[in-house]
Amino acid sequence: MNRRRIAWVACFALLCCLTPSLVYGASNGEKVKIKGLITGRTGETVTVKTWGGDRVIVVLDDQTKVQKPKGLGLRQAQMSAAVLIPGLKVSVEGVGDGQNRVVAKTISFNQGDLETAETIQAGLTPTRHQTQTNQQNIQASEKTIAANQAQAEANSAANRQAIAANQQQIEANDQEIAETTKRFSELTEYETKGDITVNFAVGSSVISQQDRAALMQLAHDAVNLTGYIVQVKGFADSSGNAAMNQKLSMARAEAVIAYLIQNCNVPVRHIVAPGAMGTADPTAPNETAQGRAENRRVEVKVLVNKGLAGGQ
Repeated sequence: MNRRRIAWVACFALLCCLTPSLVYGASNGEKVKIKGLITGRTGETVTVKTWGGDRVIVVLDDQTKVQKPKGLGLRQAQMSAAVLIPGLKVSVEGVGDGQNRVVAKTISFNQGDLETAETIQAGLTPTRHQTQTNQQNIQASEKTIAANQAQAEANSAANRQAIAANQQQIEANDQEIAETTKRFSELTEYETKGDITVNFAVGSSVISQQDRAALMQLAHDAVNLTGYIVQVKGFADSSGNAAMNQKLSMARAEAVIAYLIQNCNVPVRHIVAPGAMGTADPTAPNETAQGRAENRRVEVKVLVNKGLAGGQ
């Protein structure tokens, strides 16, 4: 992950921990415009942390328009509410609903911010690697400090300066690790209430009758959950080139989402943006036919925020 995205993750973590008890209030019928960062999501609402530090509960309904700029000028492309994921910077226009919430009329964002949020939501694998590297650097720095301290005992002013520099680096690495850990904790505030795996034939995105029945049952069980969201991730086996596998994994995820919306009556606002994972995270070895069959899959999870799950 480049420095810009690491800094963005750190910024998100800092925003999430600032003024946690402060909640924005809007009078009934009052027009509201806010800008901020999505820090939480249920099926019907998103939580937005404004740049001023307020926490705003934004209500989604069938009239809410989700949009991003389309080309040059003032044109807007209409998007699904599925793209409203934690980590996305948004602008919201709406009205107060009498419950200190804002009912959104329009929610706007740009493509660059969506790509950053999707990277964060996908698991921050590069950041995990960076964290591991930082931890290794800390251990190496500590060894260097010990060696430098021994040399410093010989009254070496140069070594004493090196020790101080290494200590500063350790403190900086510790801070980055703490911020990354905080960001991970914000994205794990969900409890899995149901999950299934849908498997596919070679090169196909067609859902089998058996898996359609399983999806129908999963959706039926989710209806009784308050504020549930559905997470969908598509995968491919190692056959074919990377670009084709990426496209195929997205086609499979989109096929499952379409079935949930069209046949299982799951509102689109309850589904988060699909993840096209390509050949990442195989569940079985790709060297065998059986393993490749298991890797041609879509993982579907029904998630509920832990704060809501405690009462269910």
